[in-house]
This record gives sequence, structure tokens and C-alpha cells, in this order.
Amino acid sequence: MTVTQTQTSKCYTSAMRMLVRREHSRLELEQKLQLKAFDELDIVNTVDLLVEQDYQSNERFAQEFIQMRFNQGKGPIKIAGELRQRGIEHFDLSVFDWFALARSIRENKYGVEALLDYNEQAKQKRFLQSRGFNFEQINQSFINE
Repeated sequence: MTVTQTQTSKCYTSAMRMLVRREHSRLELEQKLQLKAFDELDIVNTVDLLVEQDYQSNERFAQEFIQMRFNQGKGPIKIAGELRQRGIEHFDLSVFDWFALARSIRENKYGVEALLDYNEQAKQKRFLQSRGFNFEQINQSFINE
């Protein structure tokens, strides 16, 4: 085995260890391999091979990431931003009921009763906004069914 083959196999092994623990986006994987000081060409070739072998998939990563963040009570704005930071530009958030999640998050934290106090309502709206919900989802969470 030559030095290049050894480095490439070490790069591949390192990437596989990361992927065994959890899904990674292509960008995350490349960044972590760069931190381990692998050669840029080895990194690109390794990640290309992992994609070809279907061990790395941005689509699969995005689906798992969205589901995880939804379960944590995060809204679509926050999730979309986090995905873009991880190099994912194309994803589908439409399969989730963000209105129901916003209502559930608000009711779990603050209770079900109707709010008459403007300051308390504003506080709750800021909380939901910090979670990544849009104004329509936030306002809908205050409407009694």
C-alpha cells in the first residue's frame, strides 16, 4: 500500500465511523474530515464514494434532522436555517403540521386558558418566534378551536 492509499483508507474509515454514529450532511462530513487534517482530494474522493455507496445521503440526513427538530418543538424557520448551515438547500417541511406544534408548545408551557393580558401574550409570541415559528403559526396558536 502506498502512502496515498493509506491516507485515503484512513479518511474513509474515519468518515464511516462518523456515519455509523449518526447521519451527517456532506458539508458536515467534509468539515469534520478537514479538522482531522486529511488531504482535500482524499476528502472529496471519500465523500463521493460514500455518496455512491449510499452511506451518505443529504436527503436522508435532512429527513432525520427535520423529524428530530420537530420532536424537539422547533419551528420551520429555525429548522430551515439550521439545514442551510449544514449545506442542505432542498428539503420538504410541508409534511408536518406546524400550526398544531406551535399550539402544543404554547399550551404545554403556558397553559390552555385564553389570554387577555397584552404583555403576557406578547411574551408568549416572542417565545414561539424564538423557537422558529412564523407569525401566522404563532397567531393561529392563540385562536380557540
